[in-house]
Amino acid sequence: MGRKTYSIPFGTEPAKRTAKGTMIFYDSFEHTSDEELERAAQVASARSFAQLVLYPLHEATEKRLSGEAVSAFYKRDDRVHEWRRDQQIMRNATVENWDGKRKKYTPLEAALRFMDEKYPSPLFLYLTADNANRFASFATFEEWIVRIRLVLDEAPARPHPRLEKFRRRWDTADELLAKEKPEEREFQ
Repeated sequence: MGRKTYSIPFGTEPAKRTAKGTMIFYDSFEHTSDEELERAAQVASARSFAQLVLYPLHEATEKRLSGEAVSAFYKRDDRVHEWRRDQQIMRNATVENWDGKRKKYTPLEAALRFMDEKYPSPLFLYLTADNANRFASFATFEEWIVRIRLVLDEAPARPHPRLEKFRRRWDTADELLAKEKPEEREFQ
């Protein structure tokens, strides 16, 4: 395995990365419509994320989080894969089925650790308002909120006190879509 030598002209600077970071849609996808998935993809595309990761939850995980029963993992996973193949908004969208491979309850902290190791930073976690309130009620919320940012599909009607405390660390999808991209701002 020989090394290839190549020359770079003096003064050449590497091209700036226009897309960076990962947005992770963490949900059961039981009641998530195609329009909601498209909205998440629009946010990821508009904010120039390198990757959109759809993370469907295992039945045991969803049952512990929300207390409601959901359909089988493979059915929800197939639907999310079908949407990913058919959508044209976000070119680099993937479905992470680590929760399904484990076939048991996966704590959110373990899932975040796994995704933190696997996907490029910065991490943005896309959640529904209910899941955001549940996440804020966890003891490890304050440890994780400084390492990731949250994107909520809508602002919760009654936000958890910790969610209010860290308001600067989360935005709604509408707020992100309304913001200008950093490269579109005019410098005065």
